[in-house]
Amino acid sequence: MFRTLATPIAAIIIVLAAWYGEVVVRVQDPPGPVVVTYWEKWTSFEGDAMRAVVDAFNRKQKRVFVKLLTVSGIENKTLMAVAGGNPPDVAGLYGPNVAQYADAKAIMPLDDLCAEYGIRASQYIPCYWDIGVYRGHVYSLPTTPASTALHYNRKMLREAGLDPARPPMTIEELDAYAEKITRRGERNRIVRAGFMPAEPGWWNWGWGCIFGGKLWDGKTKITANSPENVRAYEWIQSYSRKYGATDLQTFRSGFGNFSSPQNAFLSSQVAMELQGVWMHNFITMYAPGLDWGACPFPHPADRPDLANNTFVDEDVLVIPRGARHPKQAFEFMAYVQSQEGMELLCMGQRKHSPLVSVSKKFWKTHPNPYVKLFADLAGSPNAIAPPKLPLWPEYGAELNNAFDEIALLKKSPKEALDAVQARMQPKLDDYLRIARLRGEAQ
Repeated sequence: MFRTLATPIAAIIIVLAAWYGEVVVRVQDPPGPVVVTYWEKWTSFEGDAMRAVVDAFNRKQKRVFVKLLTVSGIENKTLMAVAGGNPPDVAGLYGPNVAQYADAKAIMPLDDLCAEYGIRASQYIPCYWDIGVYRGHVYSLPTTPASTALHYNRKMLREAGLDPARPPMTIEELDAYAEKITRRGERNRIVRAGFMPAEPGWWNWGWGCIFGGKLWDGKTKITANSPENVRAYEWIQSYSRKYGATDLQTFRSGFGNFSSPQNAFLSSQVAMELQGVWMHNFITMYAPGLDWGACPFPHPADRPDLANNTFVDEDVLVIPRGARHPKQAFEFMAYVQSQEGMELLCMGQRKHSPLVSVSKKFWKTHPNPYVKLFADLAGSPNAIAPPKLPLWPEYGAELNNAFDEIALLKKSPKEALDAVQARMQPKLDDYLRIARLRGEAQ
């Protein structure tokens, strides 16, 4: 009789011991509001802006208390935390991280929570909502968005005999303006440039998109060497041929750090530059007397359909897989998506809002005189976002390498882009094959 009872009793003891051990080890929530841990990457005034949003949310209700922690290298540390089973409840990542994290099953889909809180695509400028959607599911929601425009130095245009009230509208006009502004000094060295495709060099992967190119077909094919992309990089190379690859490289080597008064645009070394909505912040800090303007980046004269192009991206909020309090985390995320929360954040960081509905007060009191331009450009059909490819970090690096080879006249644009195509297509094929074996439809 004892033997017949021993096995079930032993099993019960084991289960109870395991349960007791879990109770002892597991961190218990203290009484009071649920504490939501939020990891974010921002420091300085950007971090202060989000802290103001967190404080406003914590004051508005007593159910949830958000604890904001600043984490460097957040995209890698969040992945490691998920793998280790101890992630934050909310993480502030970058838009291009979404596809990689979703494929790694490191973040939760948010469709049901969005539906519960009434958060819909129609509330957002389309490109900003779309960044968070992958494989038909919502995986992230925006925090601060950004778009780009041509920034130009009015004084430098005037000194070259150009009308600062009429900045270049086409690529051809941009080239003509650049030629009139560029100056050489002793030993024929460049001392002033009108425009340099390599400065600041943050969108070297995307020049083809300005000329109507695509980087992949959205399904199975890399299109790095499409005719439109080749044309764009031929334009890039024309600057090296016109002004000298070595001369441009030598001139650029003398630029100071971006976040300093020696920044090439802020110090009036380069008259026209592709930059984002954030540039106003650096002008205010380091060159408050700069006479500048902003306008849509030029388009090819024979492609008026490509007018109002802009590169767009955004910071995003996600709920990592394994978060302890996903429901409460989303309650905070929903507040950030409200007009009140979003305008508090975007005003603090001096960005535009990703929402369609924006208060008159926001536009009237915003310190950036061109903020409405950046919002309007984001709503353009020619808004350009990084491709939603888990392979994007590698693909983007390949395109950056190709840019350097082209700008330094080491390869023709066709040769360099053919090489990118040859390297990346097999990798995409392998990725899609594995995805099909896992039952993940593209």
